[in-house]
Amino acid sequence: MVCVAFYQSPVGKIKLISKEDKLIKLEFLNQDPNLLFAKEICEKCDEVVLKQTREWLDEYFNGKNPSFKAIPLNPNGSEFAKVVWELLLKIPYGKVCTYGELAKEVARITHKNKMSAQAIGGALKRNPIPIIIPCHRVIGANGKLTGYAGGIKKKIALLECEKADLVNLYHF
Repeated sequence: MVCVAFYQSPVGKIKLISKEDKLIKLEFLNQDPNLLFAKEICEKCDEVVLKQTREWLDEYFNGKNPSFKAIPLNPNGSEFAKVVWELLLKIPYGKVCTYGELAKEVARITHKNKMSAQAIGGALKRNPIPIIIPCHRVIGANGKLTGYAGGIKKKIALLECEKADLVNLYHF
């Protein structure tokens, strides 16, 4: 059964979706409707994983560094995207890396000569569980704040919540 819950966060209302006791989706409700979960009918229910996710988000938005391991995750995506998302989980709380740095690491792991930053951006755009799988911690070359499905303002707010050093980062 697919279950849904809602969470009111400092960056707006969030929809949480679980299936078979695992979190499969976290959506900002003002996000691009083409990216929103619409494939299955969701039922409201009080599944344990949704409670765990709300507790995780409470900790996160209170400036703590909750472990992603506290929530069983099951993001749907290609094998390539899953490699990228696994690497996102290794970016420390309050830190950032560039699309290029992530591309080099994915190339190393997948035994490729090189990987484009654009391919990484495509995987991040499809991240079904933002915040917990922290795609907001990835920035453009030279510190440019770019590319976040929830919008740049949310990306900045999440990085500020983590007390990331934003001094050398910029956006247009």
